[in-house]
Amino acid sequence: MSTQEQEERTIRCLIAKVGLDGHDRGAHVISRAFRDAGFEVIYSGLHRAPDEIVQAAVQEDVDVLGISILSGAHNTLVPKIIAGLEEYDAFEDTLILVGGIVPDDDREELLEMGVSAVFGPGTPMEDTIEFVRENVHERK
Repeated sequence: MSTQEQEERTIRCLIAKVGLDGHDRGAHVISRAFRDAGFEVIYSGLHRAPDEIVQAAVQEDVDVLGISILSGAHNTLVPKIIAGLEEYDAFEDTLILVGGIVPDDDREELLEMGVSAVFGPGTPMEDTIEFVRENVHERK
């Protein structure tokens, strides 16, 4: 696929709320910002299990998986999602983003396991959108 074809193709995103975290304002804000930027956005809804998120990402054939998490369970839940994506051979083709409250010490661990970026509160939407455009994987 040429660079021009890649730019013309709509970027498909799944914004997911994993676990018992019920704080979804940030997920709604980023969903709207992505939609306004021209991305196709699917929102998982609240309280999704890691396997539900994996199934949705695979079935919807998304380019970007944005995981919104404020519960502090990122070190438990994100690895389960990554493992599930790997089982479906979808990990390499999916840009994985984590947004929410993540301590600095945990950010590095998430990046090492394959998360592409961690965005905390106050990150300008333009920065996140630009990151996606610059880093979304070329589809096979």
